[in-house]
Amino acid sequence: MNSGLERAGFKVRGIAFMLDFLILSIPFAFLFSIVNDDFSLEFTQGFSWDIGYGFYLTVLPVIWSGYIIGKRIFRIHVVKVNGKRLTLLDMFIREIIGKLGLAYLTFGLSSVISAAMVAFLKDRRSIHDHLSGTCVDHSY
Repeated sequence: MNSGLERAGFKVRGIAFMLDFLILSIPFAFLFSIVNDDFSLEFTQGFSWDIGYGFYLTVLPVIWSGYIIGKRIFRIHVVKVNGKRLTLLDMFIREIIGKLGLAYLTFGLSSVISAAMVAFLKDRRSIHDHLSGTCVDHSY
């Protein structure tokens, strides 16, 4: 277990997630507004966005040592609980199966439960963290 690092809590993970979403979605919205003559974030509500964003959330942390842009800014990152290097399979289980898949299957209930787990449990690990053997740590 990575006992030398502090686990990232609900607030910092939530803010990093929102910032990351804005950093990615606003430039795309501007590009779509040039093409469609209408600025909107509605494209983020579709399945295509989910696939693209899921790909980003799965691949970038493997390449960038557990970071995505929002997490990098807040100096938090996904790590394996056992200290090993993240793999594409770990991140696929975490992001696609544990986050997106369960959220769709449970109509969002798993997301609420995961948020409560991060907010209230001592280990600050969500459902998708448990499934993939990961956690989110500060990297001071």
